[in-house]
Amino acid sequence: MRPDSTVHLQDLLTSRIAILDGAMGTTIREYGLDEQGARGQRFADAPKDLLNNGDILSLTQPDTIGDIHKRFLEAGSDIIETNTFSATTLSQAEFFVEDPREQGGRKDPDFFQKILENEFLCTLVEDLNLESSRLAREQADRLTEETGIRRYVAGAIGPLTISLSNAPDHDDPSFRPVTFDQVHDSYLHQARALVEGGCDLLLVETIFDSLNAKAALVAIQKLFEETGVSLPLVISAAVGSGGATLISAQRIEAFWIAVQHVHPLAVGLNCCEGPDVLRPFIAELADSANCFTSCYPNAGLPNPLAPTGFDLEPDDMAAYMAEFAQAGMLNIAGGCCGNTPEHIAAISEALKPHAPRTLPA
Repeated sequence: MRPDSTVHLQDLLTSRIAILDGAMGTTIREYGLDEQGARGQRFADAPKDLLNNGDILSLTQPDTIGDIHKRFLEAGSDIIETNTFSATTLSQAEFFVEDPREQGGRKDPDFFQKILENEFLCTLVEDLNLESSRLAREQADRLTEETGIRRYVAGAIGPLTISLSNAPDHDDPSFRPVTFDQVHDSYLHQARALVEGGCDLLLVETIFDSLNAKAALVAIQKLFEETGVSLPLVISAAVGSGGATLISAQRIEAFWIAVQHVHPLAVGLNCCEGPDVLRPFIAELADSANCFTSCYPNAGLPNPLAPTGFDLEPDDMAAYMAEFAQAGMLNIAGGCCGNTPEHIAAISEALKPHAPRTLPA
């Protein structure tokens, strides 16, 4: 477990705009891995395809994940995320457990309770988060030693494929497939391993359902109370073109009010349809929040004909983010889907002349 780095991060974010890394999933594609490579020896007999389960590459292709961290750090990242976006029991079950709907059943709290108690999935999630933390920590510490500039590891806590806010069955609007306590317990399991693995901060990101995120934040607070350890928190939502979280439909100010009680180091927006769509909403958040702000958009819209699968090139992203910085909206900047180390290098260079956002008095 790492000591609390809040003061060091506060000093960084008040002195300049810190650079977050880019998209792990996008960059993985550059390595041309196949199904056999993704499975490795450990998962050779897995019942479902695993190539799209990027998190398990921390176990089966650790050199690849380590190299991606290295490239993002060398591109200028101050903070790199662990490869744990879907490293919870509830998310990993999608790749390893038969869907009851294929046999005429449904996913319900009884089904998900069995997932939470599944010994294979519990061990897998612990291994994923510990090993992913180790890989990121190793590269961050190496570059810190080489350059004398401290680098940080953010434990990435992503969304789930299930929602606490929305009813999946229109004929039974009161039904929810999973309970708040089950989502809480799944996130607690992940957060405990990320803290144990040596992360400097925790990043609850790509929030499309604020109630899911609330369960994650309650779990993190419980972990801090139980262990006596406290790490900085960054909270980042995904919003649509109307400026509301994608499932729970909270608008920017409501989202901030819903999370401000945990006193995050930073709050921000990520993913979405690109920086042009995010601009008015990050401006609104920068006006509302009394903590630091972060923004790491997708590189535009998906485009299968583009080299990265997204429209915007490094210079395009750099221009957008420089304008955000010039407008005084940023303390942390990076890129989500479609952003490679080349994108991050361009963003890092473009933001050097710009001062960070000043917190309201």
